[in-house]
Amino acid sequence: MSARDLPDDEQAIVEAVARWVDRVVRPQAGRLERAQEYPAALIDQMKEMGVFGLAVPERWSESAVSTRCFALVTEHLARGWMSLAGAMGGHSVVARLLARYGTPEQQERWLPRMATGEVRAAMALTEPSGGSDLQDIRTRAVRDGDDYVVDGSKTWITNARHAGLIATLVKTDPEASPRHTGISILLVEPDQVSVSRDLPKLGYRGVESCELSFAGSRVSAGSLLGGEEGHGFAQFMAGLELGRVQVAARAVGVGQAALDDALAYAQQRETFGRPIWEHQSVGNLLADMATKVHASRLLVLDAAAGIDAGRRSDLEAGMAKLYASEACMQVALDAMRIHGAAGYSAELDIERYFRDAPLMIVGEGTNEIQRNVIVRRLVERSRES
Repeated sequence: MSARDLPDDEQAIVEAVARWVDRVVRPQAGRLERAQEYPAALIDQMKEMGVFGLAVPERWSESAVSTRCFALVTEHLARGWMSLAGAMGGHSVVARLLARYGTPEQQERWLPRMATGEVRAAMALTEPSGGSDLQDIRTRAVRDGDDYVVDGSKTWITNARHAGLIATLVKTDPEASPRHTGISILLVEPDQVSVSRDLPKLGYRGVESCELSFAGSRVSAGSLLGGEEGHGFAQFMAGLELGRVQVAARAVGVGQAALDDALAYAQQRETFGRPIWEHQSVGNLLADMATKVHASRLLVLDAAAGIDAGRRSDLEAGMAKLYASEACMQVALDAMRIHGAAGYSAELDIERYFRDAPLMIVGEGTNEIQRNVIVRRLVERSRES
């Protein structure tokens, strides 16, 4: 399964993004990353190509595509620079949430502008006190007339300074039982929250990750996703199917970039009178790396196909995210081994792949959480059959 299996129009989109990545992104990604410079010009070009509308349904978007096409575009963006794929990740999940659960007014207000990239969205789940147990969030939203008064904080929010919309998980009923029925999503605008600081990071640079602070912030009651309290946890869980496919696709892209660079280097570099790929220890590494990347891509596309078919795909998305992220980390390390000391140098992209790879292991739900999701769904499916 590859871009060749897509309809002609979607195949053309994937190929156009791949060419842009090779021609425009890869030559400057290293410089931008080292300078920790926000890639404004590249983001603008992504808007022009319709990248921010790929996950917006065609009712509101001229560039709507299948989830498989979306995953392959994500892979190519990450192959060029993972931060670019991250810039459209949370945005795409929020688009999916609005399309599935938003009121007609919310959909018409946000989705057309999100499709063009005029409005870019972020999602705010994680809090300083914890991230994996979303039912234990502390950010409160109390109804006061026509508004909600919001107090609390969020952390590791990607794209926070450049987002025109932040889908924020809040607790509207702290006494609810079970706990998840007291959680809702508010569609927060930038002037309703303050960015308290940008977080320094090992990798994933250029695109910001921030802490957000709510201190008596007033948010219109019309911003409650779907217009009814208590559904936020289930809504976000459904949205995370796409989010985990997107993170897994990022891992495939970084792994592919590391493999490509290692394969090229192994054919150029010679020791003992022959190119190093002919040495069995290096050749075996390359063979295993290629197998891991290919297997990761197939898992991603399988999960994406399930979403396109309208099936519940949290099992497949969890498997794809788990395997692809772990494989990416190993492939990046093996690419560094093949490059030797050169792979440790900031003059080459190899060390950037190695710094970017861990994000996919901990992002969009840690891999420990993915294993919990996978085994729970395995048991549920076994009982359903």
